[in-house]
Amino acid sequence: MDYIELNVSVADDLQAEILTAELSDYPFESFETERGLLKAYIPHDRLADCKPEVDALLTRYGVEGRYVAIETQNWNALWESNFPQVDVEGRLRIRAPFHPAAPAGELEVVVMPRMSFGTGHHATTWLVSRALLDLDVRGRRGLDMGSGTGILSIVAVKCGASHVDAIDIDDWADANCRENIAANGVADRITPQLGDARLLAGRHYDFIVANINRNTLLADLPAYAATLSAGGDLLMSGFLESDVPGIVAEAAAQGLSPVATASREGWCLVHLRKS
Repeated sequence: MDYIELNVSVADDLQAEILTAELSDYPFESFETERGLLKAYIPHDRLADCKPEVDALLTRYGVEGRYVAIETQNWNALWESNFPQVDVEGRLRIRAPFHPAAPAGELEVVVMPRMSFGTGHHATTWLVSRALLDLDVRGRRGLDMGSGTGILSIVAVKCGASHVDAIDIDDWADANCRENIAANGVADRITPQLGDARLLAGRHYDFIVANINRNTLLADLPAYAATLSAGGDLLMSGFLESDVPGIVAEAAAQGLSPVATASREGWCLVHLRKS
């Protein structure tokens, strides 16, 4: 699959965070910022459907974008040369297959560096991973909504979850998820599925993780609340600090109470519980 890299010059980290949040509403799958340049990656065949809206968004913020075509093999080579291990407070190591194994006593997740969002490097993935380490999921059945690479599903089962359904709308993400759960030896406890929140009708989960974007989370909150068991936990991330009040208010309308919030690099996580 070929991808397009959108390059946007940004004034500072805050502008990069805001633009990343805005662009997350479109089919961009990964973001990185370096030396005042925001890079956003989108499948080549999905750009045409949203390019006018993206261009209008950039104009509204007074910035210009430059689109560069890249080949999948070049992307993968770039990842392999710039893919550091991720350390979550000395309790979890997220690494690629070419990195050394984690120290004894530390959980580890092996992630193949592909195009899907969720390698652990983004602040939101790190936040949800840490929240799962702190949440007692032993013996509980979970849902990873917008699962991407499947990293959060893998973290959950390595923390003791009995089973996790991993749902994503992107076929490339679904394929990468299957690759990663096999590499981590947890394919018997994670079920990848291609689709969206419509798959949730009639299902019940003890906990849900949803690391997507603000608009999708708000639209899907009723479905999450309906499928969550009484006393169940919902971990949501993929939004900025300014979005928290609106998300908490909508969650309250669905019978979900805030338990805790956390932030990292301007991004936020909200932990909710169904009464």
